Amino acid sequence: MIIVLRPDVTQDQVDHILDEITKLDLRPHVSTGEERTIIGVIGEEDVIRTLPVEAYPGVENVIPILKPFKLVGREFKPANSVVKVGDVRIGGDAFTVAAGPCAVESREMTLRIAETVHGLGAKVLRGGAFKPRTSPYSFQGLGEEGLKYLAEARERTGMPVVTELMDPRHVPLFDEYADMVQIGARNMANFTLLKEAGKMQKPVLLKRGMMSTVKEFLLSAEYVCSEGNMNVVLCERGIRTFETETRNTLDISAVPVIKQLSHLPVFVDPSHAAGRDDIIESLSLAAVAAGADGIIVEVHPEPEHAKSDGAQALVPEQFAEMMHKMRAVAQAVGRKV
Repeated sequence: MIIVLRPDVTQDQVDHILDEITKLDLRPHVSTGEERTIIGVIGEEDVIRTLPVEAYPGVENVIPILKPFKLVGREFKPANSVVKVGDVRIGGDAFTVAAGPCAVESREMTLRIAETVHGLGAKVLRGGAFKPRTSPYSFQGLGEEGLKYLAEARERTGMPVVTELMDPRHVPLFDEYADMVQIGARNMANFTLLKEAGKMQKPVLLKRGMMSTVKEFLLSAEYVCSEGNMNVVLCERGIRTFETETRNTLDISAVPVIKQLSHLPVFVDPSHAAGRDDIIESLSLAAVAAGADGIIVEVHPEPEHAKSDGAQALVPEQFAEMMHKMRAVAQAVGRKV
């Protein structure tokens, strides 16, 4: 349920309401807006119904949440959320571009591509230090060494780093080196990992599972938020269909649908949707036009020599041209890149 508080509610009244909620092992989430403060209550629905909420001093109204996702839905928060990653704000008027290699391969390559994409307008550096691969014989990433290279690139460019967390045992490393934690498509339903990400004090980029519905996607985000971390960015990265011309099928309709259902920012990953470099620009422009808040795209100086997903990586020249076109589309729809 959502408890809407009166404009003149006192802090003592708020504390009293929170105390009564927690006594029943329910979890309150306070959201303060310009005009109203609301409290979202999650937990066992039968227990929630026993709360005499209307009788609490300072309460103006009580609204039941009908959707299964409570905290990520617009019923809980009608206004769009903005997630801060380092000094970068994701959401609002800005369209944010995260760019970099699929996998961190070496110190020299990481620093080189970080400086390149930063100079071309990217705001966040992406790169995988731990790589989930279909084959156990494929390159699995440099691990902690790769995280250190990303951190050095951040120091040089000022760009915050987003990188994928695959194992709860790696949380201390990500606390030290990463600015944003990515949960990949394969782990969207790894609820233990989602809970651990929710306990971290870092924003989370959550990718949609390759065979997941929008509802399932939002419920995965709910796992993160229910642990106290509301700084979640959702990422549509294509779903598996019968089509074979692309690696996955970009569900561009998911962007406006999610925007209607949730207040969380939405990214698009055109690289994993396409699986080929020649249509990434078109998918990225579509993402801007559809109302996404940003993209996460792969850029590599020599894709033919990449250790991971070279076929879907842009070279810097392609990235520069795409950034130019995205700025034009963004201006047309009231955004800025």
